[in-house]
Amino acid sequence: MTTADQGNTQGQPNQQSPARQQNQNQPAHRGFAAMDESRQREIASQGGKAAHEKGTAHEFTPEEAREAGRKGGQRSHGGQGMNQG
Repeated sequence: MTTADQGNTQGQPNQQSPARQQNQNQPAHRGFAAMDESRQREIASQGGKAAHEKGTAHEFTPEEAREAGRKGGQRSHGGQGMNQG
């Protein structure tokens, strides 16, 4: 059995759509990933608002926010102090 015939019990070549043939090595952009950025932001914003209204959204305490900022600074500056000269 050839690779074109695999999974086909009637002996006919396996037909794939042209789009599928071109993009076999690339991830499919479907759903959220296929939308333009402004539409993604709009949907995400609606989700955030709904979570806050429902009372299930996480709200950072000042300590959590400070810790997140510290970690972000370490990542973006390689853990080096900002006042080096």
